[in-house]
Amino acid sequence: MTGKGRELADVMERRKVDILCVQETRWKGSKARSIGAGFKLFYYGVDSKRNGVGVVLKEEFVRNVLEVKRVSDRVMSLKLEIEGVMLNVVSGYAPQVGCELEEKERFWSELDEVMESIPTGERVVIGADFNGHVGEGNTGDEEVMGKFGVKERNLEGQMVVDFAKRMDMGVVNTYFQKREEHRVTYKSGGRSTQVDYILCRRGNLKEISDCKVVVGESVARQHRMVVCRMTLMVCKKKRSEIEKKTKWWKLKKEECCEEFRQKLRQALGGQVVLPDDWETTAEVIRETGRKVLGVSSGRRKEDKETWWWNEEVQDSIQRKRLAKKKWDMDRTEENRQEYKELQRRVKREVSKAKQKAYDELYTRLDTREGEKDLYRLARQRDRDGKDVQQVRVIKDRDGRVLTSEESVQRRWKEYFEELMNEENEREKRVEGVNSVEQKVDKIRKDEVRKALKRMKSGKAVGPDDIPVEVWKCLGEAAVEFLASLFNRVLEITIGG
Repeated sequence: MTGKGRELADVMERRKVDILCVQETRWKGSKARSIGAGFKLFYYGVDSKRNGVGVVLKEEFVRNVLEVKRVSDRVMSLKLEIEGVMLNVVSGYAPQVGCELEEKERFWSELDEVMESIPTGERVVIGADFNGHVGEGNTGDEEVMGKFGVKERNLEGQMVVDFAKRMDMGVVNTYFQKREEHRVTYKSGGRSTQVDYILCRRGNLKEISDCKVVVGESVARQHRMVVCRMTLMVCKKKRSEIEKKTKWWKLKKEECCEEFRQKLRQALGGQVVLPDDWETTAEVIRETGRKVLGVSSGRRKEDKETWWWNEEVQDSIQRKRLAKKKWDMDRTEENRQEYKELQRRVKREVSKAKQKAYDELYTRLDTREGEKDLYRLARQRDRDGKDVQQVRVIKDRDGRVLTSEESVQRRWKEYFEELMNEENEREKRVEGVNSVEQKVDKIRKDEVRKALKRMKSGKAVGPDDIPVEVWKCLGEAAVEFLASLFNRVLEITIGG
């Protein structure tokens, strides 16, 4: 995966893959990170030279993650809640044929434990490099696999079949009749076979309408991506529209600020002083902001860590992909050398593009904008590194996961009713303390002026959708209006 994350995201985007299990990532650590194009990788590895597993999710599914279990550098799982349906995605990387039996048994024991921890009513999809051949034909194993494997079964393939029987699962690849080229998942040195498989519960096989191997991609040298189309029967909820925001940040430019003041004055009928009515003033400010400054498209922002993904890099990767496809079709030495040369060229292009992007960032660090870019990058990395970004479901008294909004609200109601009605020891209150009443001075204009000066720009707006930049832009008119507004609020509060 080193240096391949953005290329993998590009493949997933083109091939319309939402969830992908990856193996042999060779990334050390237990984290999550954005790999570009709106995809996020959850991974685990203990050695940067071997093993490592991960799961890549499309952006729209990231907020559905409830739990991440990193068992070892060969097994990990994600639990997602999708419109009330619980889906468990397991990524596995079995030891190679030449590894010790003890290591193989440890892998299957870990995979067994993961499966046993998942409630039987939840869906499970396993995407794994099992390093075994289940073979062609299914005599005696009809309940867990179809006829369309590749070549003969070996010991490691038998372990896959035995696991499927233990867990009542089906080997999805083998149920769909394809040309052998679309069943082979591994090619190296003239050898071609099937070692990568997708498994799911037998009861959910009807939800999978197709499964095949993707050919012609060069993101992995020897392995090919296995994809399946799975349809979950869910109660579709109305998707909330992406909020479009006013581009208030443009007010930091004096020409935009001046135009905003002029248009606002026109909207107020030529008045210089803002109206006393808050609702009227706020609505006029918002409407003027939308007209003068514009609104955002609501689309995903650029991935800050993939600035280097430029046209030159994309063009080199496209040429490498075509060379890989050419070599797969005609295994001549000339085609092989062409593919190898393009692989080296892509590495150089990526390295050069990254260096250029970071050099530009370092140059800008001496400026205020460059410093802000650095902080944005750090905040994005921190957000991307979190497995669960939003708690959307909770468990009931018996540990079952509640997914519907109504059941979650009922459980919170029960929890707080119990919490607030428990009899606990309370601190003794001091009796006989008299309240002190005194005159409260009005809020002065110079206090408002000083407060506005101390407030930082670029902060998130509140419910009124009016940032501090607006009040700073309006100058004394804003000071007059805010001082009057605050004093009216103060009078009502004291009077009440």
